[in-house]
Amino acid sequence: MNKVLFQRERRAKRTRARLISDKGLPRLSVYRSSKHIYVQLIDDQKHKTLVAADDLKLTQSKLSKKDRAKKVGGDIANKIIGLKIKQVVFDRGYYKYTGRIKDLATAVREAGVKI
Repeated sequence: MNKVLFQRERRAKRTRARLISDKGLPRLSVYRSSKHIYVQLIDDQKHKTLVAADDLKLTQSKLSKKDRAKKVGGDIANKIIGLKIKQVVFDRGYYKYTGRIKDLATAVREAGVKI
């Protein structure tokens, strides 16, 4: 197996193992591609996606990827607050907590959602 894929799998398992212990809170799941970023708020007990946000509409503007991640973080935070949810668990998957992932999480925190 490729070393990078092995590290990604190991990191994802480690992250998910921590999330399992935090039952009762919805999970804020992030997917990052090379061009876009997608976020979902998932209720694991009901197996439903509550809200979702992405940066597909922001590609026409001249924003950097990090700025688009901040906008998506603010957008998803406003939707979460609209559902009257105050705290979530941040699921970064196998991505390292740097760059766009960190900017998105910071924007969610600054909007008033506790991670």
